Amino acid sequence: MSESATRLADAAAWQPVQHAADNWLDEVPGTHRVFFDTFTPEGFGDAVFYANNYLDASERSDGIDAASLAVVICARHHSTAFAYSDAVWAKYGLPLAERDHVTDPKTSKPPVVNLYQASYQASGYGTLLRNNGVTLDTILKRGVRLAVCQLATRARSALIARQTGGKADEIYQELVSNLVPNARIVPAGIVAVSRAQERGYTFVCAG
Repeated sequence: MSESATRLADAAAWQPVQHAADNWLDEVPGTHRVFFDTFTPEGFGDAVFYANNYLDASERSDGIDAASLAVVICARHHSTAFAYSDAVWAKYGLPLAERDHVTDPKTSKPPVVNLYQASYQASGYGTLLRNNGVTLDTILKRGVRLAVCQLATRARSALIARQTGGKADEIYQELVSNLVPNARIVPAGIVAVSRAQERGYTFVCAG
């Protein structure tokens, strides 16, 4: 066998090593799998909107109930804080907004709530935000999961600690304890992006 043929055969035979920490990706029930990668505030809003469209279209065209679809949104880099609850934004909105360049489009000030959560959407943001009125709460109730970057969460914990005089480890635990429903911390968002594709998820970059 030629060297080229050997390389092709090796590539065809290659299988990724599976790690127990990623098994949750297989535990999400679904006849189809899709993974939205987000790393900007705008991209997170787009992913919320796209995920809802995906669920609706699958239901209408194929008769597949949302509960039968495995949909994960990754919150990493500048989108990470949108996996935190309103309580976190109420307490740490200023440092989070400064770190991720986020402004409340209605007040032109740092947000004091998670802009994509249901409690604030009800007050009429509509097309002012990239999720076009589709709330994060709505898609989470339909079974969408979030993978939340641990590296970015620790970076935000350290930033908040510097600005408030708090302890980074304690703030980290506070953030992790106040994630939105259906969210879980993953070691790094970029790793989850890779591991999801190795486990059969279709990759969508939302930005």
